[in-house]
Parts: sequence; C-alpha cells; structure tokens
Amino acid sequence: MKQKLYIFGAITAIVILAGTIFKINHWPGAGYLLIIGLFTLVLVFLPLALINHYRGAGNKQNLMLHIVTWLTCFVIFIGMLFKIQHWAGAAPLMAVAIIFPYVVFLPVFLVTTAKNKNFNIYSTVFMLLLLAGNSVVSAMLALNVTRERIHDSFNLSDNYNKVESVLNLLPVSDPQSPVNLKIDEVLKIVDEYQRLIFAKNGSTEDQWNSGKDILRWPDMTGLGAKVLKESGESPYGSKLQNGLKDLISLMSKTPGYEQIAENAITIFDLDPPAKDDAAWPMWKFNEDNNTWVLIYLDGLETNLKMIKVSINTHS
Repeated sequence: MKQKLYIFGAITAIVILAGTIFKINHWPGAGYLLIIGLFTLVLVFLPLALINHYRGAGNKQNLMLHIVTWLTCFVIFIGMLFKIQHWAGAAPLMAVAIIFPYVVFLPVFLVTTAKNKNFNIYSTVFMLLLLAGNSVVSAMLALNVTRERIHDSFNLSDNYNKVESVLNLLPVSDPQSPVNLKIDEVLKIVDEYQRLIFAKNGSTEDQWNSGKDILRWPDMTGLGAKVLKESGESPYGSKLQNGLKDLISLMSKTPGYEQIAENAITIFDLDPPAKDDAAWPMWKFNEDNNTWVLIYLDGLETNLKMIKVSINTHS
C-alpha cells in the first residue's frame, strides 16, 4: 500500500511541476495541469496518505490532528490555485490561506503533541518554521501574481491609448447623426466612471496613461462598484449598461450597421458568464479588481471610437 501511495504521490508531484513549468513559460495546457495536479493532491493523495498514517501504530488517538491537517492543506493549495488562475475570490482565499494554519492548525497541533508521551520540542520548532515558510510563499505568490496582472494591464492600457490617439485624428463626417450622438453620450458615461474611480485612488487619467503604478489598491475587487454606489447611481453600472444597449438597438435599426449591432454584445463585453443581464454590473464592477475595471473602460472607450470611425466610413 505504501509503495503504491509513494508512486501515486510522485506522479501527482510531476503533474504539478509540469503545470508550474508550463505556467512560467506561458505554454498551453498549464491551467489544466495545475488544476488536475492540485485537486488530485488535496482530494485524493493527501486523504489516502493521512488515512494510511492514521491507521499506523500509535496514531489512532490523533484523529482531530489528521482531519485538521488535511483541511489546512486544502485551504492553502486551493487558495494558491485560485490566485494563480486569477479566479474570482482569489484574494480573500489567499488571505484565509495565510491565517488559517495559525488560527486552526497550530492550536490543534500543540494540544495534540503536548499529550503525546513521545513529544519532541524539535517537532514544534520544525512545524513553526514550516508555517512561517508557507506564509512567506503565499505572500510572495499573491504579490507576484498581482504585479504580473498590473504589468499586463499597463501594456493593454498603452495599446488602447495608442489606438485611441490615432482615432482622435480621424475626421467625423456627420457628428450630428443619431448613432454618433449616442456614441458620444456613452463616451461621457465612460469618462464619468473613470473620473470617479481615479478620484477614489487619488490619481488622474493622465497619471494612469503615463504607465506609472499610481493606484492605491490595484488588486482590490469591488472598488468600482463601491465608487458607483457612492456616486448615487442605482443600481450601479446601469447607466453604462443601458447606454450600450440603447446604442446597439439604434445601430440595429440604422441601415448599413446591422452587422456591427449583431457583434456589439461581444465588442462591448456585455455577455456575463451567468447569461443574466442583471448580473453584468456585478460581474464587471464588483468581481473584477480595480486595475481591470479601468482596463475595461479604456478598451470600451477605444472600441466606441473605432465603431464611430467605421460608421462614418459607411456614410
């Protein structure tokens, strides 16, 4: 049994290692390897290993310690997976993963070992060092992933700004056309949202466009929703959502622009994962972090101006 368990553990470790290498090199399939490897580790290998150890001689009185050990590993590894994959809820999960071992595991470990006649002080020292190492690794992981996303966001912002600067130079053949006027209305809403979020961060759009790290809370989720709520908009995000819907409706009724209207849902990213229009504001402004809310607004601004030029080309 032990030999098979060792082989299974080695295979699981190899899968996780492969996923890590793929992730570092941005190769396809990295996410699948990490998901399979980490879920196999916490849901299959660790339970089997702990059960095997529990059934060993002299360990049956430590049931609670074995259960808490598995639970702690589950919280830590799942938190890391969520952070690496940029899934919603990653930040609070990582916070729990850092605190959980000290609040839950360590007290149980100390109580259990204190009752053990073969108690060894070096075991406690080793465990404390292990917990400290876990905290450092978790914190560094959170910091590195955040920096990577912020770096990517500035690259995207820079690309959007370059495209937008070219679009601003192109002439508008009919500024007073209904579609152009509606686009201008939506652009004003985008500018308003950006201004509110920048003000909350104590910065300006010019500072953001300069590419400097000027956001107070770059990886904080829910800040966009909070800012819009404080502005008095209810429900938050509805002004932009309704403005985009009205624009799509207008384009669908305007000869020559039907194809643009058909693809506008994708262009404006108005299709939430839950396929529920009411969930769109929460998806865009509450679940996304501060940086990516601003990136979405940057991209939306560029796409609106690009459509405006396309419409004028058709005129």
